[in-house]
Amino acid sequence: MIERYSRKEIAKIWEEKNKYQIWLNIEIAAAQAMEKLKLIPKGVASTVRKKAKINVDRIHKIENKVHHDMIAFLSSITEKVGNHGKFLHKGMTSSDVLDTCFNFQLVQASKILKKDIDEILQVLKNKSLRYKNTICVGRSHGIHAEPTTFGLKLASFYEEFKRNKNRLERAVKEISTCAISGAVGNFANVDPRVEAHVAKKMGLKIEPISSQIIPRDRHAYYFSILAIIAGSIERVATEIRNLQKTEVQEVEEFFEKKQKGSSAMPHKKNPILSENLTGLTRMVRSYVIPALENISLWHERDISHSSVERNIGPDSTITLDFALHRLKNILKNMNVYPKKMLENLKITNGLIFSQRVMLELTKNGFSREKAYTIVQKHAQNSWKNNMPLYESLVKDKMVVKKITAINLKKMFDLNYHTKKVNIIFKRIFK
Repeated sequence: MIERYSRKEIAKIWEEKNKYQIWLNIEIAAAQAMEKLKLIPKGVASTVRKKAKINVDRIHKIENKVHHDMIAFLSSITEKVGNHGKFLHKGMTSSDVLDTCFNFQLVQASKILKKDIDEILQVLKNKSLRYKNTICVGRSHGIHAEPTTFGLKLASFYEEFKRNKNRLERAVKEISTCAISGAVGNFANVDPRVEAHVAKKMGLKIEPISSQIIPRDRHAYYFSILAIIAGSIERVATEIRNLQKTEVQEVEEFFEKKQKGSSAMPHKKNPILSENLTGLTRMVRSYVIPALENISLWHERDISHSSVERNIGPDSTITLDFALHRLKNILKNMNVYPKKMLENLKITNGLIFSQRVMLELTKNGFSREKAYTIVQKHAQNSWKNNMPLYESLVKDKMVVKKITAINLKKMFDLNYHTKKVNIIFKRIFK
């Protein structure tokens, strides 16, 4: 991922130095097991641990000649450790190291992603409680529907990210496997106990059956979960973008004193961070298709998945980490305008109370169809003539015959729509 959208902690996981260090750790763990099983001489693992040094440039130089990264890596290690190097990788194949390493890197990256989600959850919880009873209009199809609260809107995001946390934890379990099974995965030249030892050392589970590679349905699941999380990020970002529109102005991204919104128009304050998140999440979702296509490989293995994963592994996790971190800061620092929310509630002249009036009419003898028709007629009249819905209704003799003017006025109470907020909050913030 380009540096602009990368944070150092997660980017380091995908640096070649870290990758080769993980390879070395896997080889040392395998050597330890082989020593215990008397498959190689004692002292190989300790010697390699003491003398081996990761030299990325040297590995690249060798690879330019042999055109095989694992052979280049092993050759560079052997140059440092001497004769003991020939006992490394005994009975193993490249995929044993590559796949186990890739999964380990995904686990490393996921720890950061989980931390990011935890931080978003905390911000959303705080904001939800703060704006629990801040009344705003709820919209369906972009049109004013009925009153709700800004706290409920944020609580909805909180619950979604709580699900995302659970999804990520399940996805990590899915890819937390280790395979040291040798060519075509039948353990002909490597003892299964070596795999068990490496898995324990790496904090991974044994892959029950590998065909020389770890099955890629696991990774398809993992990257699909990252895409779902990205979708949740965009849902929040899209809401902020919509609420920051000039004609809405209920929420606004924090705008620094020296910040410029437009090169041409000095008055502009644009929701650029949320727009940026919309773009970044498109990228994360785009990685799902190649991950799904990686499931179907030729026979016991091919390497068509390799080039894909060298891209989507780093790019998806680094991008998602950046997006989660940015979303946290947007939510933490955004400006919220409760007065503007109340103003917007009033612009439809009480149309947002139409359902309550309709239901009251059905309670007092009208059929639902008849009540709907009556209220709809007055709602259209209110909209067309820019007059309060109440004033239109109160002139209707059929309506006031069933509902007194005083009781009709009570139908236009905002607090009616917030009376169950506590119940919802108790469900979410137990």
